[in-house]
Amino acid sequence: MLKPIFTATALSSFILLSGCSFDQSGDDKKEPKEEHPSSHHTETAKDDTKEKDSKESAQRQVEVDETVKPAQAGLQTLANPGSIPVLVNKQYSLPEDYKPEDLIYPKVDFIFQDKIEKRMMRKEAAIALERLFQAAEKDNMHFAGVSAYRSHQTQITVFNNYVAKDGEEKAKTYSAMPGTSEHETGLAIDVTTHDGACAAQDCFGDTNEAAWLAEHAHEFGFIIRYPEGKENITGYKYEPWHIRYIGVDAATEIFKTKSTLEEYYNAVPVEAVDK
Repeated sequence: MLKPIFTATALSSFILLSGCSFDQSGDDKKEPKEEHPSSHHTETAKDDTKEKDSKESAQRQVEVDETVKPAQAGLQTLANPGSIPVLVNKQYSLPEDYKPEDLIYPKVDFIFQDKIEKRMMRKEAAIALERLFQAAEKDNMHFAGVSAYRSHQTQITVFNNYVAKDGEEKAKTYSAMPGTSEHETGLAIDVTTHDGACAAQDCFGDTNEAAWLAEHAHEFGFIIRYPEGKENITGYKYEPWHIRYIGVDAATEIFKTKSTLEEYYNAVPVEAVDK
């Protein structure tokens, strides 16, 4: 009989860009005014911006709490679990006692009616989800929520049930150990078509809704957390239905670079790099 495992996680990062302009004036002998910056200066500015972005990307690190002894070998407990872009995965865990303080019920449809735990999300993510669903409706795409927040105790039950069904190794390919589930952050949600026909199933990936989500989720601060072809990095199989809120700036960068949250934080597992 397998015993549940516990853990913890967190992190955040910001990119600040600044610019300036100035006016020139002079007497009759002033130098001719240059109406447009030279191509050399333009390219230099672009290069400087790229270099700055590259440096900021390289500086992103996952903050861990060295004072907390992880319950599982190979795990580290995150120091700031309440951070919006926190990285929670098979290497970084939330504290065992972590619970978001700002959980609310987003005003969107779910495939069930009850106002229960898995209908909740953190306030910022919930508001963003409402906007995403509204925008989808305008494009004739109709979504419904399947499962959002899960408490640590709920994740213990969920994971152990999957282990009992498929064995621990297989269960780990599609279900997170307690403390390492994004659902515990209150920032992730599984979605499906409004009729619920492909809830948390591979067939959702073949729907028009899935295609719309992959193309537009970042506009509202969400990413497809476990994208196709990145299984060796994320540690999970492709899940087109699992979206994670991290904020518009970070989500847009990840979308444009076709990367993952692990790559965003330069926290790709060593075994993935070696493959």
